[in-house]
Amino acid sequence: MKEFLQLILGFIPWLLFMFISGHSLYQLELAILICLAASVVFGLRDLRDLFILQWGSFIFFVACAILVNGLEKIWVAENMDILANSYLAGLVWISIALKKPFTLQYARRDLPKDRWNDVHVVRTCVVIAVVWACLMTVSAVMSGVKHSHIVQLPDWVYFYISMTNLVVGAIFTVWYKKRARRQGSAHAQ
Repeated sequence: MKEFLQLILGFIPWLLFMFISGHSLYQLELAILICLAASVVFGLRDLRDLFILQWGSFIFFVACAILVNGLEKIWVAENMDILANSYLAGLVWISIALKKPFTLQYARRDLPKDRWNDVHVVRTCVVIAVVWACLMTVSAVMSGVKHSHIVQLPDWVYFYISMTNLVVGAIFTVWYKKRARRQGSAHAQ
């Protein structure tokens, strides 16, 4: 459970962003600064330990602060949902492609060093990371659909799709880790 809470803590800047970015440029600019601060305050240990998710979040919000708050790039502000969702999905897919799924960093924090490269641990972390990447990709695609005007749905529908994806990811993470631990215990006997 501790590992799960640490993982969720890594998503705090994104959760805050989802809820406080609002519908005005002022709300977006404020949300960017709050989320940038949150990525440091809530992620200081993860930044120090070079966690992919935390550094990716920090870089994203620094870039947004520069582009939206500093340079006033309205295109970035107008497309923030698709940029944020695509960036987060891409970050997770890249961590998987580099064979360093972001979930493995959280798992290793609570494991003895001799288990860090255990095939079952790594496989579990890859599966969990792939599920998160797929869910985030769905959010990115839905943002693309929203901006393309192919399907006209109220904004709240897209918000709840993203929220549902986060809840599903969290539930899957807890369930799959318990399942993997049970299987690991059964194999050890």
